[in-house]
Amino acid sequence: MARCTVVIILLLLSISLEAQSRKTRKAYDAFESGEYYEAIDLFKDAYTRTSERREKAELNYMVAECYRLTNDPRNAESWFKRIAGKEYARPEATLMFAESLRKNGKYEEAIEAYEEYRKMVPADPRADMGIRSCELAMEWMAAPESYQVEDMRDLNSRNSDYSPVYARDDYGMVYITSSRDEATGKSSHGATGENFADIFESRLDKKDKWSTPVPVEGLNTEFEDGTPSFTPDFREIYYTRCELGKRDNKGCVIYHARLDGEKWGQPQKLDLLADSLVAAHPAISPDRLSLYFVSQLPDGYGGKDIYVTRRESTSSAWLKPQNLGPSINTRGDELFPVVRSNGTLYFSSNGHVGMGGLDIYKAIEQPDGSFVIENMRYPVNTFADDFGITFQGDQEKGLFSSARKGRGNDEIYSFEMPPLRFSVTGLVKDEKSGEPLGGAVVQLIASDGNTLRTETADGGEFRFMLQPDVDYIFLTSLRGYLNGKEKETTRGLDRSREFLTTIVMTPIDKPVELPNILYDFNRWDLRPESMVSLDKLVETLNDNPNITIELMSHTDSRDTEEYNMELSQKRAQSVVTYLIGKGIDPDRLTARGYGESSPRVVDSETAAAYTFLRERECLQNRVRLAKRVTLLKQGAPA
Repeated sequence: MARCTVVIILLLLSISLEAQSRKTRKAYDAFESGEYYEAIDLFKDAYTRTSERREKAELNYMVAECYRLTNDPRNAESWFKRIAGKEYARPEATLMFAESLRKNGKYEEAIEAYEEYRKMVPADPRADMGIRSCELAMEWMAAPESYQVEDMRDLNSRNSDYSPVYARDDYGMVYITSSRDEATGKSSHGATGENFADIFESRLDKKDKWSTPVPVEGLNTEFEDGTPSFTPDFREIYYTRCELGKRDNKGCVIYHARLDGEKWGQPQKLDLLADSLVAAHPAISPDRLSLYFVSQLPDGYGGKDIYVTRRESTSSAWLKPQNLGPSINTRGDELFPVVRSNGTLYFSSNGHVGMGGLDIYKAIEQPDGSFVIENMRYPVNTFADDFGITFQGDQEKGLFSSARKGRGNDEIYSFEMPPLRFSVTGLVKDEKSGEPLGGAVVQLIASDGNTLRTETADGGEFRFMLQPDVDYIFLTSLRGYLNGKEKETTRGLDRSREFLTTIVMTPIDKPVELPNILYDFNRWDLRPESMVSLDKLVETLNDNPNITIELMSHTDSRDTEEYNMELSQKRAQSVVTYLIGKGIDPDRLTARGYGESSPRVVDSETAAAYTFLRERECLQNRVRLAKRVTLLKQGAPA
């Protein structure tokens, strides 16, 4: 009897293990078929039914991976965290834990996880790329781009809405891809759990309000239809159709249709690849001779890549597709290509340095056929998936898709770069006293030909509005002062800015010292470092054509009085000679040497500038740099 009991127990255990094995196989089958949403519960069930630690770790990893692939980074983070760095866990669990943290915007924690993975697999460049991505993401969020981003509530539903594209040249109609309840197909997508998506349209009314999206007639089927792209005349459309179903994955292909009057004609499949291969996310170029799309072929770089097929004319056949190469494609996924009206390519990727998930990139083609890639940065990109961008012609405004709200579904957002605004606020003050100068005339001279004029207020202030990509000169004039001048430019600036400038004006009733006019001992030849100060004097003379100047030179008390007088005269004359060589009229210049007759006394300002001097000390043989300019008025300043 006891022997019989043992046999029955063993039989029941065998049946239980066999059932567990079948459930596990069913989970892996669903995963391999891309039915990630269904596989989650199957893997969880298998996980709870086993106590073997190695198997439990692997099943935990698979649950986390399913959450990652269904774009649920919060649950993915939670499940990867259970096993990251633990016994029996794959090293990739730590990497995917770091990726999930980054996709949830937890950049500091993600860096720590990437560093742990780098210790495990030092040769894998994804750790360093992940760390760099987190560092840049924090920098970009601290100094965001000027784009204004808004949720397009009228276009969004409780399901996924994505890949918007304008459908008219006035941008008053938009096509979107959506899995909302009104979609034609009633089956659910195995990877997302949502309805099969369809192409919907919405129109802008007279109150600038978008209508409720409705299915586009003639394009949608019971399968997955979406990611449309229009020719420039909006008379032709390219889009993706994926014939997906439970255990029946026939793949994705690209369809093309033409408008017949106001309705779409019968869509035709493009035979770009063999029937067993996927072609999706089409983007037609403005000249209609290049078609970009996404596939995963043997010549790729790891994940999904962007390819291009070309034709000689709009009536010619499409040629063999070519991979866009490693400057675009990575071991990650490159998706949702878009070609602007100016021919520039945009796409989304999770393989380039980015903020997390899919980021939107701009690809600038080089003469050798390679591309320079630019991340569009925050706030267009975030830690979540951002993709499927479209522009209003050449304007820096349009629509794109994002999962930034963290609910797992995609939504449509608008973006716009506001017009650049530049202004300058200035202060005019006395160079000697530092006091503001009211009533000074300020003239703005712009490189685009515009000229403006104003006067400073009692506090010395003035203000002008400026234009983009223009050089400006600000000239000030006031009786009793030399004309003042400052420069600013808005060239190359891609952010609005308010300039602050101070213009100092030199009074002409007192001598003006030229700093750093240097000579070697017992010499009168100008040293090279003197040229900077003298070139500024040349500029001052050119800005004040109605003045003449006397250049006064001094020496210390060494040697005889006669010799010092001769030396100072030669030094003053060397300056005059230099100024004449710069185009200054000799009649405006007088050289006069004073020898040792009036040594300079160190004031507080000089003592602060030269710490080896003491206030009220006479500058004799210690410093032989001083040169004075007396400004003699010859009529009112210009």
